[in-house]
Amino acid sequence: MDRQNRVAAVIVAAGNGVRMGTAQKKQYTMLGSRPVLAHTMSAFDNCDVIEEIFLVIAEKDYDLCQQEIIGTLELHKPVHLVSGGGSRQESVFNGLMATEGRFEILAIHDGVRPLIRIEKITQCVKTAEKHGGCILALPASDTVKTIDDENRVVVTMKRHMIRMAQTPQAFYYNIILGAHVAAQKEDYAGSDDAELVEMCGEVVKVIPGDPGNIKITTPEDLKMAEALLGK
Repeated sequence: MDRQNRVAAVIVAAGNGVRMGTAQKKQYTMLGSRPVLAHTMSAFDNCDVIEEIFLVIAEKDYDLCQQEIIGTLELHKPVHLVSGGGSRQESVFNGLMATEGRFEILAIHDGVRPLIRIEKITQCVKTAEKHGGCILALPASDTVKTIDDENRVVVTMKRHMIRMAQTPQAFYYNIILGAHVAAQKEDYAGSDDAELVEMCGEVVKVIPGDPGNIKITTPEDLKMAEALLGK
């Protein structure tokens, strides 16, 4: 990778995790011997292409995060805590602003995807450098149908053209910041950061994701992650 480009990670972990059904937020739930978010942080800390980490969390969780995540890990890279917003999109924007434009490439990742492989982070960043933006994604394993408001099938999608998006999603700073600003002007909430970039007419390259790179949302996801971690 051309080391003239500086790269930072924006890890988003400001959610409340209501679907988890537990008092503890999912990002602080134990996965094996340490919290979910600790696994995520370790992966990015051990990735050579990442220089600094901007961790977006709820402001009220600062002390908890320092004690249970940052304080328990031997991190080698600078970690900056950033206050989250009212939605994931707002939280990502706060993370973007916190970087102050010091990095050419930003890799945005869900804090509750703890089993991300280091090589996938690297591949995503390198591909973004060539094309402007890059995401990880998996082929759809089931037939996908679009329905109307009355749950009637409108069209069956071409499965070979469907991909299930994951994170990280990496972009040049000016591209992703411009996309977020444009979305704010239109009061538009996207499904992910790549959608905002797509709407601005920018290229987003797709590379193969990892079936093990699951997003922990429910207790069943946590059990699956524990099984994968055991392997």
